[in-house]
Amino acid sequence: MTNPTEQMATLQGLRDRLTTWLTTQALPIWWETGADRERGGFHERLNLDGTPCIEPRRARVQARQVFTFAVAGRLGWTGPSRRAVEHGLEFFRRAYERPDGTFRTLVGPDGATLDDTVVLYDQAFALFALAVAGTVVADPAPLTAAATRLRQRLEATLKHPLGGFEEAAPRKLPLLANPHMHLFEASLAWVELGQGADQAAWNALADEIAGLALSHFIDPKTGYLREFFDGEWRTAPGRDGRIVEPGHLFEWAWLLVRWGRLRGRADAVAAARRMAEAAEATGVDPVRNVAVNAILDDGAPVDSGARLWPQTERIKAAVALAGAAETEAEKALWRGRIAAGVTALFTYFDVPVAGLWRDKLQPDGTFVEEPAPASSFYHIICAIEELDKALAAGVLGPVQPAGAAA
Repeated sequence: MTNPTEQMATLQGLRDRLTTWLTTQALPIWWETGADRERGGFHERLNLDGTPCIEPRRARVQARQVFTFAVAGRLGWTGPSRRAVEHGLEFFRRAYERPDGTFRTLVGPDGATLDDTVVLYDQAFALFALAVAGTVVADPAPLTAAATRLRQRLEATLKHPLGGFEEAAPRKLPLLANPHMHLFEASLAWVELGQGADQAAWNALADEIAGLALSHFIDPKTGYLREFFDGEWRTAPGRDGRIVEPGHLFEWAWLLVRWGRLRGRADAVAAARRMAEAAEATGVDPVRNVAVNAILDDGAPVDSGARLWPQTERIKAAVALAGAAETEAEKALWRGRIAAGVTALFTYFDVPVAGLWRDKLQPDGTFVEEPAPASSFYHIICAIEELDKALAAGVLGPVQPAGAAA
């Protein structure tokens, strides 16, 4: 077994490298160049020479950038975190918020509507951004009101009778697990704020989605989580129903550990551990040390490319499970996986202009040459914060072996 003291020193060193890169390279360029001072909001992508791409903007990316800059100050960035959040919120609400309180999916660089569709995935990120931005802005009350209105609208128009939400009204199939994962993340963000008269509703939403995941999304035989479902939350027929995304296994594991420990639900933590173990066993390429994009439910490869975001989710799951570990051997195992995940992540940051990243690692080990997507930043900064919080709280350190005397 690796020496626990050496493991902890390694993790602290990796955390320090990450936070230095974040605060001195990534956040400055994504604020100075990634924020659109002329039209508002944030650019979708930056070319690898650091210049912005002028192109349509998805709601989810604007919301993610609001989250990113809300977290930035907590991680030591000395830049204008509140101003960046307010800059993003102004464009997001002006350009995307519809009269009924939901958010459209796509606008042009100038804010002109390009697609007025209400996509469940985007609503989840709107709720998430409103929660985290409320911890930064001077007056969070309007954001709380907007989130309550949006949640109530979703419950009135897209609620599924068996739990969770439809994709659209009228019904659009297949139903999807992925938007529910982000609704779960958003509801937990509101739960963890722990204030306001609406807390019971956010708790109920978090509990409902956790229950849906444990009862319908996760296959009890394999521990894999499925992505696509029919109208009754049965696994979709054919190949679609067999697709498994290792990055989502890690991401759901991180969320279920948080919820399970909050609720005292050992079964949720056990399910999370099983999902993350399955992802490590069949969804991580040991040669490239990366979580791949997709496999089938028998472990056969579907897409052996490796985008950036699954690497961050691997880190988050390992941090959560190391913190929940009951023995030093288990904790050491997950500490090693944290280090492996962070080491992999750094390969994506090897670009000509510091603070940008590559997104798509191909099966042959080369990266696709393309602009850096802003959508990745949310994943990156969340992984950094999870590692930083765990180290600060001391939950990754050695524990006594099971059965040892106190």
